[in-house]
Amino acid sequence: MRRILFAVRNPEARQQPGLAKAIQLARAFDATLELFHAINDPIFVSLLELNDDSVDRLRERIEGEARIPLARLCEIARKHRVQAEATVEWDYPPHEAIVRRANTCGADLVIAECHKGGRTRPWLMHLTDWELLRLSPVPVLLLKNGNPYRRPLTLAAVDPAHAHAKPHDLDAHVVQAAREFSRALRGALHMMHANYPTIVGLPVTQPRHSTWATLSYEELKEQERQAFESFRREMGVMRTRSHLVEGNPAALIPRTARELGADMVVMGALSRSGLARVFIGNTAERVLESLPCDVLVVKPEGFTARLLQEPRGIRVVPPPTVASLAS
Repeated sequence: MRRILFAVRNPEARQQPGLAKAIQLARAFDATLELFHAINDPIFVSLLELNDDSVDRLRERIEGEARIPLARLCEIARKHRVQAEATVEWDYPPHEAIVRRANTCGADLVIAECHKGGRTRPWLMHLTDWELLRLSPVPVLLLKNGNPYRRPLTLAAVDPAHAHAKPHDLDAHVVQAAREFSRALRGALHMMHANYPTIVGLPVTQPRHSTWATLSYEELKEQERQAFESFRREMGVMRTRSHLVEGNPAALIPRTARELGADMVVMGALSRSGLARVFIGNTAERVLESLPCDVLVVKPEGFTARLLQEPRGIRVVPPPTVASLAS
């Protein structure tokens, strides 16, 4: 890990709780840190006054105002012996802007603060978090709090039986990422699996002559148990730090994280379409909302995001008219 992108939602905020962790991770990995802010608010300009010079002057002024507080944050990082720089771009929506910048600068990790609040908060906030996790080919660390890491417990949540139709190598990437973070931060690595056979897919260890009609629920759970034990040995995770729990992963992953006092949960995520995306997306969203700690999401090798390569730029729109406001 050589370059970390920290997405700053509001450069002018008096407190930046995620900055301390971003600096800590940059130091732990001996990586450079880029503070990135995407300006996505539209500019309301009267069509009668619209010209290239006025838009350019307005754009430069707003960019300059955003760079000033980012420069101060970079100075804080440099005082902690972290090479840091700031970037401001006009781009939208925010999650696409972050992914585009990560691809452009060659980031190995994206750090973003998780939008706080339950479902009563505006739905767009949750959409931004989830779409960032769904689209980014680069691992994304969503911060749930600003407390610095102190020999953190990193929990890798895996599904070695691939009951949810995940690629075979994704769990290995999850454990590898969790191990890298625990080593860099001098913490402890734990691994868990929620034994919960579903109709989404069959375990890869299932005999060819067996079907859902011929295997009992207990037999399916036993196959998942065996798959987890085999994967544990393959990954070299100690038995005392491996946790096989029975139940729905949407409920058991947050519960296990609380019981262990985990500081970070590492998960794998896929970008799907249709019914499969809805099912897996809802599960991941429930986990994200319920987790008491930070969550690191990784993707399978070769994953690419389907989005525009260049920033969308500034949005100039006419102000609402009196007639439109009245209607």
